[in-house]
Amino acid sequence: MGKIAFLFSGQGAQYSGMGRELTQASATAKELFQLADRLRPGTSDQCFEGSKEELSQTRNTQPCLFCVDLAAALALEEEGVKADGAAGFSLGEMAALTFAGMLDQEMGFSLVCQRAALMDEAAQQVDSAMAAVLKLDNQTVEELCARFTQLYPVNYNCPGQLVVAGLREEIEALKPLVKEAGGRMVPLAVSGGFHSPFMAKAAKAFGQELEPLSFESGRIPVWANLTAEPYGQNPKALLAAQMENPVLWEQTLHNMFAAGFDTFIEVGPGKTLYGFVAKTLPQAKAYHVEDAQTLETTIKAVLEE
Repeated sequence: MGKIAFLFSGQGAQYSGMGRELTQASATAKELFQLADRLRPGTSDQCFEGSKEELSQTRNTQPCLFCVDLAAALALEEEGVKADGAAGFSLGEMAALTFAGMLDQEMGFSLVCQRAALMDEAAQQVDSAMAAVLKLDNQTVEELCARFTQLYPVNYNCPGQLVVAGLREEIEALKPLVKEAGGRMVPLAVSGGFHSPFMAKAAKAFGQELEPLSFESGRIPVWANLTAEPYGQNPKALLAAQMENPVLWEQTLHNMFAAGFDTFIEVGPGKTLYGFVAKTLPQAKAYHVEDAQTLETTIKAVLEE
């Protein structure tokens, strides 16, 4: 077996009840949620019992997802599954950096809360949205977006799937064009046009929050959304710029595979990143961990290889 990568889930995968079983199965996961509740009272309750509407608010989504992502990774590690590298999708990148030791848990969680507040505030300034365009190649989607004034290709997820962000009215106007080109659109459960110029003010403010902090070198490499390459000497700039620039996920997976990673484990709610791996790297092994059953299944499959 080659190298193992942990992939940390992003926004859109959240659901009520997420993380509860992880805290029951893992002492380190339970300790993480206890830390989160001390820093942000009610985080566990939101994860375990929050409504769909409550969990869809960015101020809540990001801290909650951070905890579930990191809890799944910690539970795996606790049972002997070791990651050789990591990547996180958008918000998941914060959890990946924390897991890698570039940030400690308290700082990572506190930064996520600040990031969430800034992005939520930016999202409320304009009526924007995001949608996945399916079954079209990237160039076609880019050309369609270019017909509009504020419509941007932002998440390069996998072959045949590119997420766009833009004004809600322009997202609606894009639908018939996508259909005419042979594709279809799926709206995302997020509250704004992330990874686009709509987040410029938030990215600048987040960069200012990061400036006085010290990042450690990390115990494993983390691939950056912004470059599709491992984090290097300037993590603060990468982390701030990530908020207003596209996520190069498909290229990240290709680069990790080229670096010797052939086993990818999505840690966090849902199977979105698991699906991206299957579509981008069909020759790779893919697993996901979000609850007690998937934790047990993945541990058994990986450790028996």
